[in-house]
Amino acid sequence: MPLLTSDEMRKYIQLLNVLPSNSPQIPKIHQLLQEDKKERCRENFMPFVKEMWSAFISGRHHKEMADAFERVASGDLKRLIINMPPRHTKSEFASYLFPAWFLGRFPEKKIIQTAHTAELAVGFGRKVRNLVNTPDYQAIFPTKLSTDSKAAGRWNTNKGGDYFAIGVGGAVTGKGADVLIIDDPHSEQEAMQGNPDVYDRVYEWYSSGPRQRLQPGGSIIIVMTRWAKRDLTGQIINNSIKREGDEWEIIEFPALMPSGEPLWKEFWSKAELEAIKAEIPVSKWEAQYQQNPTSEEGAIIKREMWKIWESEKPPPCDFVIQSWDTAFEKSNRSDYSACTTWGVFWNPNVNGEEVANIILLDAFKKRMEFPELKLKASEMYKEFMPDTLIVEKRAAGAPLIYELRQIGIPVSEYTPSKGNDKIARVNAVSDLFASGFVWRPDTRWAEELVEECASFPNGDHDDLVDSTSQALLRFRQGGFIRLDTDEYEEPVKRRKAAYY
Repeated sequence: MPLLTSDEMRKYIQLLNVLPSNSPQIPKIHQLLQEDKKERCRENFMPFVKEMWSAFISGRHHKEMADAFERVASGDLKRLIINMPPRHTKSEFASYLFPAWFLGRFPEKKIIQTAHTAELAVGFGRKVRNLVNTPDYQAIFPTKLSTDSKAAGRWNTNKGGDYFAIGVGGAVTGKGADVLIIDDPHSEQEAMQGNPDVYDRVYEWYSSGPRQRLQPGGSIIIVMTRWAKRDLTGQIINNSIKREGDEWEIIEFPALMPSGEPLWKEFWSKAELEAIKAEIPVSKWEAQYQQNPTSEEGAIIKREMWKIWESEKPPPCDFVIQSWDTAFEKSNRSDYSACTTWGVFWNPNVNGEEVANIILLDAFKKRMEFPELKLKASEMYKEFMPDTLIVEKRAAGAPLIYELRQIGIPVSEYTPSKGNDKIARVNAVSDLFASGFVWRPDTRWAEELVEECASFPNGDHDDLVDSTSQALLRFRQGGFIRLDTDEYEEPVKRRKAAYY
């Protein structure tokens, strides 16, 4: 039957409110509305979800997932990757409700369901099988289980369809799939090993096993939380680009959107997500919750290169450097304006000789319009009273330099020379890290800077990295320190100054 329009539905509901209780039209209207609801559940995924899951709380990401699943069912979308944070109904949607809805529409087709353990995959199979057996489901779809279907992970429909559940690493010989669903192929235990080989093994299993069992015209759905650059999502994307293979649609859902608002605000409050962010390491938050894993493969400044200052108070510093990297404008897609503040202090080396070291005193970044940027730069100058304030003369940097000088703040402008790009500047200061001259406090805000450096040059943002390289170039070129790679120069006498 054709679906009722909004006006038609409103009309029938109004009739129910005005007709006498004994009217013979009431049962007919109820029947019509019921049939319309069933048809909507058959045709569209989201009405089916709401009908099967009475406690469902809808969020913006559910609508996008539903649209993608409908395109998979219609054959318009063959390769789908959805990356999303934990506890956002990833498995409920992809591994429970979607297989049931798909087999309701196509009871003759075959599904292979995988997860990182066989136990978990079979658990999904049990839930789908049990749902298909419920009266609510049977009221929408005529699909039934075959009489001999008892195993939770391996069962058939009465129309020849097939459901097969398997854990990562298991054999799929003899099985075919119209839809292959891969749900979180990596376990937390594997990720904690820190060994990239665990990701390679999963990709090898995927490419030599389940991927080869796809029926002609079949589809693949991968739903997972990101763990690392080399996880299954990362390797599929990289190999697809290199080998010009399957074309994938990739949907990424960060727990906190660029605007700072929660992805699923109807369920997760911003305060709850911020509490999780404060409790777990930056690398885990960025990967698992923001779908932005960082990797040290190719990183110029690796995490272990930083030296950690254990004391709560920084050492007395003889010279303070403050460095600004500014953005063009405030928008969700624009870069951040970032400022780092550094202190130069003297520390004994392995030979007992005092040499100049540098420690991170503060790091800050935010998307700001120019008036707010100017005010913040003035405030941070007054807070730290740096001996040198450096602002890169690009984007909002040029007017910021002018405005700060107008109010009496001395500024050193920095203009990168031709060919002196971001990577070249970071390479120029990497020896300072490798030589153990760069320190940072053991704080959350410092970890965020370390993580951004570790993801450079492949990360989404590099504003703090630019500010850091700018400050450390000033430190290195200011004659505070001599590296083995430098030509010999006369030592610079250090001046005594109070710590700001």
